[in-house]
Amino acid sequence: MHKIKKGDIVGRISHGKDILFTVERIITKADGKQIAILKGIIIRIEADAEIEDLVLMEKHQVQSNMRSLENKLEDKIKKCAKNKVGVSKIGKRKLLGRSSEEEENGKILHLDGDKRYSDKSLRYYQKLGLNAIVRNVAENRQEYVVMDLLNRYNPDILVITGHDGMIKNGTGYNDIYNYRNSKYFINTVKEAKKWVKNTGKDLVIFAGACQSYYEALVSAGANFASSPARVLIDFMDPLVVAEKVATTEDYKYITINDIADELRDGTKGINGIGARGKKVSNMHI
Repeated sequence: MHKIKKGDIVGRISHGKDILFTVERIITKADGKQIAILKGIIIRIEADAEIEDLVLMEKHQVQSNMRSLENKLEDKIKKCAKNKVGVSKIGKRKLLGRSSEEEENGKILHLDGDKRYSDKSLRYYQKLGLNAIVRNVAENRQEYVVMDLLNRYNPDILVITGHDGMIKNGTGYNDIYNYRNSKYFINTVKEAKKWVKNTGKDLVIFAGACQSYYEALVSAGANFASSPARVLIDFMDPLVVAEKVATTEDYKYITINDIADELRDGTKGINGIGARGKKVSNMHI
């Protein structure tokens, strides 16, 4: 019998192996029981389980899930390319034969607590030709580095995400200690809003992951956040929001209704107050 260890890809027997997780670390409790801290492979959830409840997933199941993730990325990239949305950072066209117009998409700074997601997010942005900086920063470290990163890169859009989850699912919605990482996301949003106050920058913020404390994130200053219904969100959901804001003209206001159809669970997973687009146009005679 295989001994579960850090880095293994597992399923929870008690949940019908419905979600594939990677084992982040294993904790031994005072009574000798071992608890594994788990992170979702395709969805942005963090959970824990007793070792006895875990089973190593077969190679073909893991490969199937990873192909599903890759296919989602490629399908979205192809769709954007077909619609000519965000395909290049700057596009020019002639007007009346005498002038040209430069269009520049918004600049994205993306902090992600998961290294695998960070790498895939960067590839997604790059294939769309978006101007994006992605940094893999653990959820509990994001609030301490965000100010320096904002000063360094001066973005138009900030994405704060990683993994989250409710400790006691279905109860304690207003208890910040019932969320695994929401408090870190909230503190990072607050730090970003200090930067906004100091610089006067109109920064659009997305914050949260699976089952995050939506109301507190919006109250802290996020334009878009997860998860109003405390549901799971897809790996790509934050990317979809960032891309939409970055490639929408700055005279247009984006609401969740403009994005909902492209999200895993629509407004159950993500909502917010909305934001102005960040694509700017400059005329040259």
